[in-house]
Amino acid sequence: MAYRWKNTLSDRHVTDESIYMNRRQLMTAAASGLAMAGIAGAARAEALETNSWEDITSYNNYYEFGTSKSDPAKYAHTLVTSPWSVQIDGLVDRPGAYALEDILSKMTIEERIYRFRCVEAWSMVVPWNGFELSDMLELAGVQSGAKYVAFETVLRPDEMPGVRYPVLDWPYVEGLRLDEAMNPLTIMATGIYGKDIPNQNGAPLRLVVPWKYGFKSIKSIVRITLTDTQPPTSWNKSNGREYGFYSNVNPEVSHPRWSQATERPLGGGLFASRQPTLMLNGYQDEVASLYEGMDLREHF
Repeated sequence: MAYRWKNTLSDRHVTDESIYMNRRQLMTAAASGLAMAGIAGAARAEALETNSWEDITSYNNYYEFGTSKSDPAKYAHTLVTSPWSVQIDGLVDRPGAYALEDILSKMTIEERIYRFRCVEAWSMVVPWNGFELSDMLELAGVQSGAKYVAFETVLRPDEMPGVRYPVLDWPYVEGLRLDEAMNPLTIMATGIYGKDIPNQNGAPLRLVVPWKYGFKSIKSIVRITLTDTQPPTSWNKSNGREYGFYSNVNPEVSHPRWSQATERPLGGGLFASRQPTLMLNGYQDEVASLYEGMDLREHF
């Protein structure tokens, strides 16, 4: 599926160019038609603070490896990511276990520079490598009765020390409405900065939905189910009052324990200047139509 839109983020909005791998390779990729996606509004993008590779790969929420931000980088090396397969089932024409290498052989890997906003009110800018989720779903043939897409993270207690504790109801599960899943902004990420995605960031395959809070972008996916009913999601099951099914970035809807009107850009330290949070994380032009007629304060 080909989809292009105006890019308003560039490599200067992410990590130092020395860490950004080989800029010439990125330019070559762009010249070959690979998308480099960003938020709407160049003026707003100017206010973003740069991040480092260390920020993005050492400050993570991945509770299967511990609840501290530094735990995933310390312990996620225990996760075996090869071989890997994804079970695609439910309302599809061709259900089955799809080997990751077979999936990748049929996908077009693109560079997508996206803003990332955590529900905890910190943010960063990440240059992902990946492919559109819609292309992967089409491999299995989405049936007309499908309305939602459910996702499941791998569960391996012997490789994931954090699941020994009932922080959540394991395995981690998430879900999207089908039109959200099929939106061209929604990708399956396989890399960062042109490198394979690190384990702590969700190797070897994770979801990225840039207009939603980060916990919606489920990591290390092993199962995708097409369904006609809204699927359960881990944080909504844990505390539905604080974490809705949609979890769209919305500065007008506060978390019960903190405001979402502003965010702390990662990289500037604990006391970095906060910046205004953008509606739908800055992707309003691309995705607002998905929620036409909905009260986004009620459907949070």
